[in-house]
Amino acid sequence: SRLRMLRVLPSFVRRQRFGIRVRGSLAMAEDEPLNCASLLQDGWFMEKNNQWPGQATSLQVSKVLLHQRTKFQDLMVFESTTWGNVLVLDGVIQLTEKDECSYQEMMAHLPMFSHKNPKNVLIIGGGDGGVLREVCRHECVESATMVEIDVGVTEASKQFFPKVACGFQHPKANLIIGDGVKFASDAADSSYDVIVVDSSDPVGPAEKLFSKEFYENAHRILRPGGVMCTQSECSWLNAELIQDIVKTFGAPFASAEYASMQVPTYPCGQIGAFLGRKADPATEGADASCRRPMRSVPSDMDLQYYTEDMHSAAFALPRHVQEKLGGRSGNAPKAARLQWSKE
Repeated sequence: SRLRMLRVLPSFVRRQRFGIRVRGSLAMAEDEPLNCASLLQDGWFMEKNNQWPGQATSLQVSKVLLHQRTKFQDLMVFESTTWGNVLVLDGVIQLTEKDECSYQEMMAHLPMFSHKNPKNVLIIGGGDGGVLREVCRHECVESATMVEIDVGVTEASKQFFPKVACGFQHPKANLIIGDGVKFASDAADSSYDVIVVDSSDPVGPAEKLFSKEFYENAHRILRPGGVMCTQSECSWLNAELIQDIVKTFGAPFASAEYASMQVPTYPCGQIGAFLGRKADPATEGADASCRRPMRSVPSDMDLQYYTEDMHSAAFALPRHVQEKLGGRSGNAPKAARLQWSKE
């Protein structure tokens, strides 16, 4: 529940996993964890949650492949009729085989291509292994350390999402089952070139990930010029939180920006990422923004969603988001590039 001790961190969960749900006459209190099986109705999985009231994502189910309670959460994997296998944690869809590429590739490659030569990478969360898979595509990487608390998620991914979990077998990968917040607090200064936080919502176990203290600590363990990327919620549903992340939590960084990506099976079909760059005295005065990739995408990198154009386009935000973020984000409105002739 939201009152669960903050020490534990099932950090793979990307969105709120607890809330009121209603199915006929059935309702569940906010402090009681959702049971995935209770959201199956007439052959459909109905994702209902009080974080997005009045709407629900629904996928047709062919068969349930796994349903178990891990040490930290309720886990279900089902085969859908059109989106492949689907991973659900405490009632919330985490990934489908059809659209996982958009989230994994953008969360990994936005920060990775925003760095000239990322050698040491830290991933907090991301229990399915997808972000790790993408990070390991970069030949410049020497070490990719991933810290995930729930071994049940990693094992389920290996069994039912082998194309996602393949990164666990990469020689540069180092999987640690443990608390990501504690791992970061114990890490030495200037240890990592890139940090990716594939985290849960700012409630219960992951509350410390959405704090000024954690962002300051992540900034500390980044090397000069290093880039941090964190899951930063939906612009349609969480505008105030995004504002806090960029303006308050992002204060220690030389740049603090919000990038948008499309994931059809997430609420509103959209989720975003915070990107912040640590100042580098060696390049003082240079543009610190992550809006443009600093390296070209190798022609043999097997990608389905990310491109250099998609990288830049992710920072083009709707006006209502621009107005929330203002000038601090680097996403403020800019003069139009096209000038219409008066003739």
